[in-house]
Amino acid sequence: MTIQAIIKKAVKRLELEGKLLTPDFYAEAFCKEATKAGINTEDCSHVKKFTSTLNKDFQKELTQYHIKSMSELARFLISKLNRTNSSHCADLLESNTVFTKRVLQVVEVLHNRQASEMAKKSLDLLSREASPSEIDQYRQLWVNFITTYDDTFLTKLHSLGDIDTKDLKSSIENLNINDSSAGLAHSMELSSIASLLVSSLVPSIASSVNDKIAGISEKIKKNPSLLESVSIESEIKSAISLRIALDKESVKEMVESLDGVLDKLSLRLIDMIESSDKSTKEIQHIKSELEAYNEEPITNFKVAHKKLYTIAIALEENTQALSKNLKSHSTEVKALSLKIEKLESELEQSREESKEDFLTKLYNKRALDEFMSLKEAEYERYGHNFSIVMFDIDFFKAVNDNHGHDAGDAILTAFAKILKSEARNVDIVGRFGGEEFMAILESTDASGGVIFAEKVRKKVQKAKFMYKQTRIELTVSAGVCERKNNSSLQNTINSADESLYKAKKDGRNRVVKK
Repeated sequence: MTIQAIIKKAVKRLELEGKLLTPDFYAEAFCKEATKAGINTEDCSHVKKFTSTLNKDFQKELTQYHIKSMSELARFLISKLNRTNSSHCADLLESNTVFTKRVLQVVEVLHNRQASEMAKKSLDLLSREASPSEIDQYRQLWVNFITTYDDTFLTKLHSLGDIDTKDLKSSIENLNINDSSAGLAHSMELSSIASLLVSSLVPSIASSVNDKIAGISEKIKKNPSLLESVSIESEIKSAISLRIALDKESVKEMVESLDGVLDKLSLRLIDMIESSDKSTKEIQHIKSELEAYNEEPITNFKVAHKKLYTIAIALEENTQALSKNLKSHSTEVKALSLKIEKLESELEQSREESKEDFLTKLYNKRALDEFMSLKEAEYERYGHNFSIVMFDIDFFKAVNDNHGHDAGDAILTAFAKILKSEARNVDIVGRFGGEEFMAILESTDASGGVIFAEKVRKKVQKAKFMYKQTRIELTVSAGVCERKNNSSLQNTINSADESLYKAKKDGRNRVVKK
C-alpha cells in the first residue's frame, strides 16, 4: 500500500469519526492506518523512541495514561515539571480545601434546605480522607442540584411586590404583606385546593393517566385561580369521568384472568358433582348455583371472592359425599390456588411501571418520553442541543408473515444490540413501538445524527441475520432532526418522524434529515 493510499484512508477515518482535520487528529489517524497496513514510519514511532529513553517509573506512568502522540507526551512532561515543587502543591491544595470549606459554610446558612443538607455532608466529606470516587459522587450531586434547581416558586409572589430572584432578602423586604395578606391567604388556599384536586384526578388503579386528564391537571397546577371560573367546571367533571373509566377498565382487565380461574374451578367441581350421587338435592342445588355463576359476568373482586367463598361453604356443609373425589383431585386444586396467588401478585406488580422493554432490553416508550422531557429542560435552560433519530425496520411484516413471530422477535432483539453497540454512553436508545426505535443523541446536530444513523444502517445491511438455518435479508430506514431547528420538542419528534416516512417513501434503506 502506498503512502497516498494511507493518507486517503486517514482522512476518511476522521470523517467517519466526526473529527476535525487538525494536525494532531490527522497524525493519530495516519499512524493508525499505517500500522493497520503494516508500514512502520519514523513519524509514528517518535513517542515509542523517546519513551524508551525515560526511566522505568516514567515508562510505567506513561503506559497508565495511554500516551499515544507527541503532543500528549509533551503535556505529560510539562505537568510533571510543574509538580516538581511539592511544597507549593501542598500549600495550594490546602488553600483550595480551606476555600471550599468556607464556600460550603456559606451555602449551609442560605435559605435552601436541600443545598444546606448537601453542604453539611460535603463538609463532613472534606473533614476526613475521602476517596476520589466519593468526591466525584458529591460533585455529581452538586451538578444535579444546579441542573434541576427551579426558582419559579418566587413568581407566585409577584402580586405582593417586586421580586429579585438574585436577592431573596430584598425581595422579602419589598413584599406588601400588610395590604395583600388576605389575597395571599386566598391564593394559598386555592393552591392547596388545586393540589388536592389534581391528586384526586390521578387514577387509583389504572397505571397511566389519560392525556386529557394530564392536560387539565397541568392547567390547574399552573393557575389555581381557574377554580373560581365557571367554565372550568365542565372540564373537571369530564376529567373525573375519564379517571373513573380508566379505573373501571383496569379492574375489568385484572378480573378477567381471575374470572377465567373461577370458570375452570366451577367446571371441575360440576364434573365432580355429576360423577357423584345425583339424587341428592343439596348436590343439585350447588350445581345450579355454579351454572348461574358462569352465566353472570364478574365485574368486581369482591363478587369473585364471594362466589368462591359461597362454593366453599356449600361444599363443606352439604357435600360430604364429595370428600373422596376432592382428595383425588387435591393436586389440581392446589395448582389452581397457586395460580390465583400468582395472578394476584402479577396484578400488584403491574402497577409498578418498568422503563425496560421486555423483548429488546432497551428503554421503552415511557422511559424515552421521560428522557426527552429532561433533554428539553436542559435545552430551554442551558441551550444544550440534541438530535432525535427515528429508525424503522423495512418490510418487518413480511418477516413475521414468512418466518413467524418468533423470527420477528429475534430480528428485533438483534437490531437492538446493533443500535446499542453504535451508541455512545451519553446517548439514549430505546424501542418506540413495534419495529420502530428511537435514539436521542446528546450535544449532536443533524449532520452528526446522519453519521450515526448511517453507521447503524450500513451495519444492518451487512449483518447476517440467521433464524433456523435461514438467512434473512434486512435493511433499516431512518429520519433525523435536531432540536435547534424546531420550535418545540413535539415538533422535533414530528419532523424526525416525517423524515423517516420520506426515507421509506423514497425507497427505504436510507437516511433522511430535516
